[in-house]
Amino acid sequence: MADQYAIEMLNITKRFPGIVANDNITLRLKKGEIHALLGENGAGKSTLMSVLFGLYQAEEGIIKKDGVEVQIKDPNDANELGIGMVHQHFKLVDCFSVLDNIILGVEPSKYGFLQKREARQKVIDLSNRYGLMVDPDAKVEDITVGMQQRTEILKMLYRDSEILIFDEPTAVLTPQEIQELMKIMKNLASEGKSILFISHKLQEIMEVSDRCTVLRKGKCVGTVNTNETSMEALSAMMVGRNVNFHVEKDEHEPGDVILKVDDMSVASKTKGKDAVDHVSFEVRKGEIVCIAGIDGNGQTELAYGITGLEPLKNGAVIYKGEDITKKSIRHRSINGMSHIPEDRHKHGLVLDYSLEYNLVLQRYFEPEFTNKGFLNRKAIREYADRLIQEHDIRSGQGAITTVRSMSGGNQQKAIIAREIDKDPDLLIAVQPTRGVDVGAIETIHKQLIEQRDAGKAVLLFSLELDEVMDIPDRILVMFEGQIVGELDPKKTTQEELGLYMAGAKRDEVKL
Repeated sequence: MADQYAIEMLNITKRFPGIVANDNITLRLKKGEIHALLGENGAGKSTLMSVLFGLYQAEEGIIKKDGVEVQIKDPNDANELGIGMVHQHFKLVDCFSVLDNIILGVEPSKYGFLQKREARQKVIDLSNRYGLMVDPDAKVEDITVGMQQRTEILKMLYRDSEILIFDEPTAVLTPQEIQELMKIMKNLASEGKSILFISHKLQEIMEVSDRCTVLRKGKCVGTVNTNETSMEALSAMMVGRNVNFHVEKDEHEPGDVILKVDDMSVASKTKGKDAVDHVSFEVRKGEIVCIAGIDGNGQTELAYGITGLEPLKNGAVIYKGEDITKKSIRHRSINGMSHIPEDRHKHGLVLDYSLEYNLVLQRYFEPEFTNKGFLNRKAIREYADRLIQEHDIRSGQGAITTVRSMSGGNQQKAIIAREIDKDPDLLIAVQPTRGVDVGAIETIHKQLIEQRDAGKAVLLFSLELDEVMDIPDRILVMFEGQIVGELDPKKTTQEELGLYMAGAKRDEVKL
């Protein structure tokens, strides 16, 4: 029986200060199967995989490969055993080419000279065999996120990995890229590779996995065959309660215009043409407007232009009747503009600061938190404890936890707590549910609707079709830097939305 398992993780326990991340977990991966690992943010999924990959050492338990006990002290040991991992935040060198990233650490050389030709051929062959379509000579900083991920997959295949770990592989991909990745994973499994797939997107787990192991708060809840279960059953196992997939909301009553974007253009960093090309629209009090589109059509730059992260090439941003085009980010923040950024590590958090300091990043200078020029640490601690409690932010040591050590979903919850607690007039939420579990998604959606119902203006940027159809009152579709259509979510379909997103359909009316 044991010979059918590629990997067995038996009774694994891993502790960190203040938290048992993995509590006596057993996981068995069959040869040639796709095995999903499902759980809430902070349930211990990434920790368990990091133990298997040698990034952490478990205090208790053993790991067997092909029925034989093995010691994995570091990732080099894992690689030698044929275990590879694609991390949630990619580990690539931006200024290197795709090829150089793939061979990094295992460079083929002869007489002390680098032999790239054979390596290049092997990469091209692997790329064709598994349908990965990467350009080995492109620089990593110039390629899409989906392409970066395929580079990471090639890195594993180049090292002849038999066991492939994917940590939240779809968190940063577009719907089209997710379909591609599913195809690639099925190809890999049919070639005899064994795949461990961390996710909290139930649809993907149902579509691609053979079996699924569910973790909750560090413990294993059970392993089920995917074809014998349902999304509802999995979500209840994962969060310990039934999750409502449908968003409840009343009719909206829009009020005054809060944000007016007038003929905005933002230059592109990579392409010749502008990333945002003469865009105009309005967002009113008491409504949620969603900017939809396939990733890379100017949504990021539009958000940067409105929030002040990028200068405008043309046009103006009018906020509450004031032209703020040239105003600072702090000016916008103090005047009631909140921003949940797309890249939480780059623009949302200072990773090596504590959670409490991250929660007052934009308010530490307010009288509540300072006293004669010094930080009032007691007030900051009390404020942080309140937000941690209200928003269920899970961390090993509470307010003093270093943010870098928290799970991605809990980092996201911290940003959302901070931005909503400022009681904004305008909430700009860019991919607010990226990388968070179904329970947290339900909460975030409720919070967005509460903001709307309290008379706030909400501008949502989303790549998730379900979210685009469910949450907003109006949808504006972006394609190649322009707004090509305005849709009413109650009257449109996913198919029609898809046509606009792909640029196959556009409204002639200039919005």
